[in-house]
Amino acid sequence: MKPYRGLKVLDFGQGIASPYTGHLLALNGADVVKVEPPEGDWGRGVSYRPQDTDISVLFAAYNRGKRSVLLDLKKPDDHAVARTLADEADVIIEAFRPGVMKRMKLDYETIRETNRNVIYISISGFGQDGPNAERRCSDSVVQAFSGLAAMNKGNDGMPHRVGVFAGDVITGMFGFMAVQSALAARARGDGGCYLDVDLAQGTAALVMTQVATAAALGSDGEVSNVPAGSYRTADGWIIVSLVKDAHFVALCNAINRPDLANDPRYRTNPDRTQHEAELRALFRQAFLTAGTDEWLERLKANDVLGDRIASPLDMLTDPHFQARDGIKTFLQPGLGTVSIPRTSGQADGSELSPAPHLGQHTAEILRGWK
Repeated sequence: MKPYRGLKVLDFGQGIASPYTGHLLALNGADVVKVEPPEGDWGRGVSYRPQDTDISVLFAAYNRGKRSVLLDLKKPDDHAVARTLADEADVIIEAFRPGVMKRMKLDYETIRETNRNVIYISISGFGQDGPNAERRCSDSVVQAFSGLAAMNKGNDGMPHRVGVFAGDVITGMFGFMAVQSALAARARGDGGCYLDVDLAQGTAALVMTQVATAAALGSDGEVSNVPAGSYRTADGWIIVSLVKDAHFVALCNAINRPDLANDPRYRTNPDRTQHEAELRALFRQAFLTAGTDEWLERLKANDVLGDRIASPLDMLTDPHFQARDGIKTFLQPGLGTVSIPRTSGQADGSELSPAPHLGQHTAEILRGWK
């Protein structure tokens, strides 16, 4: 199923968020032309990259299925090519700082004069207006700004950045969702439109429950049910999830401490929150007394939610991911074999071309968008 076959997408994006939006469109059949400056998308230099290639693992993951055209938009001839492509595009993706595309006369208002049905999406750090519109942004910055880092406190009690590009990835997904909605509206005859998507708003969705709780309480109330969290075992790490007070009782039974469940200091989550430090210390000691496999059996026997903390390397050989074809492997020139998680709910992507080398398709695209 390729619902967007024949759809022409012009992708000016770099990094992760905007390229991911373009990749998801390509995964659904769109013809995505990636416009790159002479130095290339800066994502080409992020993460593992052999010295003899211009493609990094990160770039390969978010740019499969695209064609690359090298254009120096400061040069009149190259700018004219970009404008021609924009006039033919169904969707335009850009991720420059606010005002850059307008200065280059490639902004929505300019393009729509000759392409009334274009769907134009700008993906930025903080949006196209507001006090922070001109601020430089990164995934780490937006995790701090959105409250995500504050919600990710470690055992040291300090807030930490989530160790993945959470803001970038979810914003790329929101970009794809926004374009899908706009395409549906256009199919009804509503014409083209402009979409303003930003990392700050996208990442805020990850802390929606915490924001709602803070608004209700007038403070940063904890949503997690103490003592849920991560614990070291005798041979690894485990995570325990509690949703209601009954789960705390079950957890106490799993560690052979039913007396804790009857202690008035720990009967409800507010009670346990007041005594969090001492309670967590008790559970840290308990989980060190056995290995992860034994704890998983004991948690399951007591109907407690939990699992071992696996690494990305573990995912590659996990039986569940293997059974569900959850890891896709493709051959990427310059890198060799690359393995990435399958995009949930989407086609498997096995037919996509590998990520393009810088300017790989410039000559054919200059002959016309086909």
